[in-house]
Amino acid sequence: MQLVGTTIEQQTARVFANLELVLAAKGLTLNNIAKTNVYLKSMDDFAGMNRVYESLLAGHKPARTTVAVRQNPLDALVEIECIAEVPLQA
Repeated sequence: MQLVGTTIEQQTARVFANLELVLAAKGLTLNNIAKTNVYLKSMDDFAGMNRVYESLLAGHKPARTTVAVRQNPLDALVEIECIAEVPLQA
């Protein structure tokens, strides 16, 4: 329960590293993400977050909502939640 990084880029990269771990536990990857909700402390950080977001998703473009919030947990610059699609078993 500690923040890693002090910049929007560092914190966004860490959020995605955490998401990758959670998805991998179910045999999924970032390519299984269908939708994200991004909560930024400041919309001034959108460009920095978006650069990292796009580079880590490498062309995968899930639906996304991005909003500014008054305060994230631990006063983080960014929080991201996702909905992932689990492939049907044949």
